[in-house]
Amino acid sequence: MTIRLYDTSARQTRDFTPLVPGCVSIYLCGATVQAAPHIGHIRSGLNFDIMRRWFAYRGYDVTFIRNVTDIDDKIIAKSAEQDRPWWSIGYENERVFNDGYTALGCLPPTYEPRATGHITEMVEMMLGLIERGHAYEADGSVYFDVRSYDDYLQLSNQELEGLRQPPEAGITGKRDSRDFAMWKAVKPGEPSWDSPWGRGRPGWHLECSAMAHKYLGTAFDIHGGGIDLIFPHHENEIAQAKAFGDDFANFWVHNHWVTMANEKMSKSLGNSVLVSDMVKKWRPIVLRYYLGTPHYRSAIEYSEGALREAESAFARIEGFVQRVVEKAGPVEPAADVPPAFAEAMDDDLGVPQALAIIHTTVRQGNSALAADDKEAAVARLAEVRAMLGVLGLDPLDPHWAGESDRGEDLHGVVDTLVRLVLDQRQSARERKDWAAADAIRDQLQQSGLVVEDSPSGPRWTLGPR
Repeated sequence: MTIRLYDTSARQTRDFTPLVPGCVSIYLCGATVQAAPHIGHIRSGLNFDIMRRWFAYRGYDVTFIRNVTDIDDKIIAKSAEQDRPWWSIGYENERVFNDGYTALGCLPPTYEPRATGHITEMVEMMLGLIERGHAYEADGSVYFDVRSYDDYLQLSNQELEGLRQPPEAGITGKRDSRDFAMWKAVKPGEPSWDSPWGRGRPGWHLECSAMAHKYLGTAFDIHGGGIDLIFPHHENEIAQAKAFGDDFANFWVHNHWVTMANEKMSKSLGNSVLVSDMVKKWRPIVLRYYLGTPHYRSAIEYSEGALREAESAFARIEGFVQRVVEKAGPVEPAADVPPAFAEAMDDDLGVPQALAIIHTTVRQGNSALAADDKEAAVARLAEVRAMLGVLGLDPLDPHWAGESDRGEDLHGVVDTLVRLVLDQRQSARERKDWAAADAIRDQLQQSGLVVEDSPSGPRWTLGPR
């Protein structure tokens, strides 16, 4: 058994060998909390949640760090725009992010450090970089000297001579326009902290280098994030950490975007779909299926139609689960997933191929149900539950218990009304008026309900939208 991952820095898929046998350390760039998250933000957390679950299934002890950027230029701009304290905006949106992660079934991180809680560690790193000749102070700010680090831009595969950085407002004293700020001198009205160079605040890139060092040490297994972070954020993280003396990340793993009209989903472009709105329209487990089942390195083009397809596909899985439970009672997940599923997941987290194994197993289980082969149906459900559990999609998991996109009260009202109609259908069946019975069923289907006849009587579910 060897897990293989695509390493952005190597530009190829590599065998994964942990730095510490039996353990996996992962650092994921998390939320920048200037606004509420859209589904593109949550996709990253969800992709790495699946990675984490697969490592755990394979027997590894996983340490998973997901940071919170609670101070940066965008948060400060929002503070001025809304006339609210920066920390109020950050904390409010941090909670919305966490609500989104929880709603979609993401396991909580081992630690979730905030940037503003690690100023001391950042100052220590800057002092070390200045001492080693990789950074310098100018007018109360501290900059990283990109020419001092020979491997700068290797992750993004760029040439330094071709790199042109736009000038930053209010920034003075740079030796080279491509040098980046690690510490920004205080400006009137902005939040600031004490430092050896006067009051100021950290740059975006510095925080992750410092926090990864604190929580994972000088070397760790995997650094993750969206492909938009490769440059400049991750490139600058590497420069700071390695110039400081850390080996830093052994693998760099990046997920692709959720797009809209082939453009990256973005708050600034105004084309984002907020998670808080989506969980009111769609069941969270369906959203997890939609965002988590494409390959993490593939773009997802958002559309209502694609979501309806995901809803229908998951309904086929969920319907099989419900039918077996009705027939045989609770079924525990199998101890092991099928070998073909494991092979797909070991190959760079091949969720689409793994999902195909789930759907094949569901079809086999449905055939067993049709043949009244209870033992085979139960065996297939045990396998299906084991596979779904790895993906965080097991509808029988306690996390999803009682989940409803309509609300329990509304479901009860609808159930009462539907039962009255189903009683009329049953009466028609008992008097062998098949035409009337079928007409009632068809009318219910036109209303968005699917009626199935089970050993315990007719059952209705919401059909595809």
